[in-house]
Amino acid sequence: MKTKVNLLELLKNSFGFDSFRPNQEQIISGIMCGQDALAIMPTGGGKSICYQLPALALPGTAVVISPLIALMKDQVDALRANGIAASYYNSSQPPEIQMEAMQAFKAGELKLMYVAPESLRHILALLSTIKVSLFAIDEAHCISSWGHDFRPAYTRLGFIKTKFPEIPMLALTATADTATQDDITKQLNIPDATKHIASFDRKNLYLEVRPGKNKNKQILNFLESHQDESGIIYCLSRNSTEKLAAVLQKNGYSARSYHAGLSSEERSEIQEDFINDRTPIIVATIAFGMGIDKSIVRWVIHNNLPKNIESFYQEIGRSGRDNLPANTLLFYSYADVRQLQKFIRGTPTEKYQLAKLERMQQFAEALSCRRIALLNYFGEHVVENCGNCDNCKTPPKFFDGTLLAQKVCSAVARLREQESLGTLVDVLRGSQNASIYEKRYHTIKTYGALKDVPWLELHQYVIQMINQGILEIRFHQKGRLLLTPLARAILYEERSVKLATLIQENKAEKKEKVTRENTGSLFDKLRKLRTEISLEEKVPAYIVLSDASLKNMEDRLPGTEEEFAQISGVGKVKQEKYALRFLKAIAAHQQFQESLLPTHEQSLKLIKDGLSPEEIAEQRELKPETVYGHLLKGHQEGKYPEIEKYIQPGELSSIKKAKSALDEPDGLKPYFKYFNGKMPYWKIKFGLYELEKKAHHHTGKNLRTVKGVI
Repeated sequence: MKTKVNLLELLKNSFGFDSFRPNQEQIISGIMCGQDALAIMPTGGGKSICYQLPALALPGTAVVISPLIALMKDQVDALRANGIAASYYNSSQPPEIQMEAMQAFKAGELKLMYVAPESLRHILALLSTIKVSLFAIDEAHCISSWGHDFRPAYTRLGFIKTKFPEIPMLALTATADTATQDDITKQLNIPDATKHIASFDRKNLYLEVRPGKNKNKQILNFLESHQDESGIIYCLSRNSTEKLAAVLQKNGYSARSYHAGLSSEERSEIQEDFINDRTPIIVATIAFGMGIDKSIVRWVIHNNLPKNIESFYQEIGRSGRDNLPANTLLFYSYADVRQLQKFIRGTPTEKYQLAKLERMQQFAEALSCRRIALLNYFGEHVVENCGNCDNCKTPPKFFDGTLLAQKVCSAVARLREQESLGTLVDVLRGSQNASIYEKRYHTIKTYGALKDVPWLELHQYVIQMINQGILEIRFHQKGRLLLTPLARAILYEERSVKLATLIQENKAEKKEKVTRENTGSLFDKLRKLRTEISLEEKVPAYIVLSDASLKNMEDRLPGTEEEFAQISGVGKVKQEKYALRFLKAIAAHQQFQESLLPTHEQSLKLIKDGLSPEEIAEQRELKPETVYGHLLKGHQEGKYPEIEKYIQPGELSSIKKAKSALDEPDGLKPYFKYFNGKMPYWKIKFGLYELEKKAHHHTGKNLRTVKGVI
């Protein structure tokens, strides 16, 4: 229990978090006890804390093996921003910086040292001379040929456990199926490692799939409703990244393409611009993103179908890492499937990769909750719809597609099961292209049988039939379509078929253009201040504070340093560095907002803050009479119920007597004279209001308005 309390205190002081995320505490506790572990946690699930926190709690230096320079730099910058001694070593650094890192490592001054697997040999000799607290192998799926990012250098890491058997090792990855998990533990020589598999459910990610038509137009419409947000668009080829980036630039968006064909200097520059918000949109091949720790990416678009669900899941996971809402959009087309099949053909794991591609295709074509399909793939069996995907938000409607299906099946039969999907659709729609006439398909009975159905719609209906098992597609035989026993039942046994109605693009609700520029919201003011600080400190804005921290400030409105320290993501160092500047911005915003309130509501706010009417009058440079008038108006509006305390029962009786003696005069001056100026106007007004209220209560009549009184 003592360890738990100390770890929580260390977590808050060092990283600003009040509690552990799922699985973190168990993983950390195991490492603290010297146990090896394999942690499979989704992107944004808090993997880095699992080795960073024990690195701080244990004596010595943690050695973190990481595949990408960007990941090292990002994490070291973030650690240093929290006052933690950390460094990294890789081939991209100038010799003097490498020497500086090595000297600090050798002297035992670091709590964490990051190194690429290829550079591990340079620090190998030092590992026996200093105290190493733990080894962390990040992106551990790179060690496995079954994994989706195989890195040969990772396969040479098995010696670490042999050479240092007493030092705990933690392998971490966001996605790994059973085969990859077994491969990781085998190759790292940690067969007894405890496996921690966290939920893959990223509830904050909205999952959406659209047909891959008019993609540029759809992307521009999407960006209209996501102004001033950072995001990534993934494409299948270098050429498509450059073309799409040019389209976005032409339409006024700050976007750049990123792919392996660029020089390392260009890639580094683009990556730095993205991390530092100078370029908010990146159009990239899958070469971009692994290791990017930017927490404020608000959306990810896949312009093409990914090759497997693992890649898709890892790529969409780069959005919403701060657990705030984020959008993911996948464009799906059969052409992408064919292209990916060509890439896979002839590879050593062809059968395995084709099976994974088929599962990716099934996800894209799903007509039920997408999150259920995604989680089921990773072995999480859930039955409740998520409510945060396109199929849950707008469930598909079905129609009786029996006649359409019969015509499709008849056409497949008349084409002797030799033609692909595209040719089938051309025949059914009565296309007059040369290929159709050369093969004399214009003479068959089903030629033009579905000419009134648009080409893309018919294409999608046939895909639904493939998914339902009515038709079979032979990918390795030029994609020819065959009839299944179910198709024969539809043709000859009157079996019915339900097909999903396709949602037309023009029916989709176009979101109102949203821009946060000049909105005057506190969140925007805090973002602006964060940007100023990031430029001063020469670090990315999200390393200063995340969007989640700024949202937390906007909700809680801290007024003191102690309250600022309770904001999520604010540790001891960040409290000392940033509290005064952010508190000043919050106070200025509140003061400005208060100045926009009607004058009586400003007084009501101050009275609720504990000030007396006289103190409010002095602070606001008003007459006390005016402030009391504000209280009465607030009472009439139901915003301030306590005016009775300002007038005593005896004073109320005197006012009642005066009212009778003066025969209910108009205005307040006769009352003022009646009391020889010893009762202030505001008190007379309060008393008359109370008398009217009581009369109303007894008679049921409306309160009458007395000129100059109420």
